[in-house]
Amino acid sequence: MDRMFRVLGFWTAIFAVMFIVGHMTAAALIFAVQTAFFVVLGYLKLSERMYIYIFGAYLTVFFVGFTYYSTFLLVPSFGE
Repeated sequence: MDRMFRVLGFWTAIFAVMFIVGHMTAAALIFAVQTAFFVVLGYLKLSERMYIYIFGAYLTVFFVGFTYYSTFLLVPSFGE
């Protein structure tokens, strides 16, 4: 399971680089922080159960944050 967190770190790093290339610095910073989080967790050698709990907490925070952003902060443009 620790390897899967390192794989998640790799993919979030790829996304961070792509966001930097696309001049989207806020998204790049968010993904860089996620990369550091996943890579550090990947080397902690925790139990399988703890990795599952951490991943569940991560998904909960992500879905709550994404729902808040898309409901209250995102301004629809309607193709303009």
